[in-house]
Amino acid sequence: MKTKKAVKKATTKRAMTKTPVKKAVKKAIAKKAAAKVRGAPMALSGDYALGPSRVDTFAVKEFCQRFQMVRPDLTRLTGFSLRSVDKWAAGEEPGNPAKKQLKELVRLFDALAELMESKDVGPWLKAPNPAFAQSTPLQIIERGEIDRIWRMIYQLETGEPA
Repeated sequence: MKTKKAVKKATTKRAMTKTPVKKAVKKAIAKKAAAKVRGAPMALSGDYALGPSRVDTFAVKEFCQRFQMVRPDLTRLTGFSLRSVDKWAAGEEPGNPAKKQLKELVRLFDALAELMESKDVGPWLKAPNPAFAQSTPLQIIERGEIDRIWRMIYQLETGEPA
């Protein structure tokens, strides 16, 4: 038979272990609720983003719709797999390298949308361009020569000759 002291000690131990667990569960629930309130899908900038301080997920569907693109084009632009893009579309948070790549991509697309209609950006990416020796802008980006597109944007905005 247990003594009163042993029973008290056992209940104190149980209470000590339950309290941190309850706090951790409450904290996790609060964190989930905060993520829902923030509006999980959207990140980076524009209509498909929250802002640089709170990059949670990338709204693939909205981005592709706005710029008339399909997911395989997005995989070519980012260098990430179709599976990764599908995970982002499902609401999973991109990793840090992906966030960096997506921020740059959003910045580029926003700049292009200043020069043409948003819906024309996707088709423009796939069309051969004489400014790039008949390569498509998509191919230019894939080869890591995105600075050529930025240079073209600068020249168009400033009126500086090529």
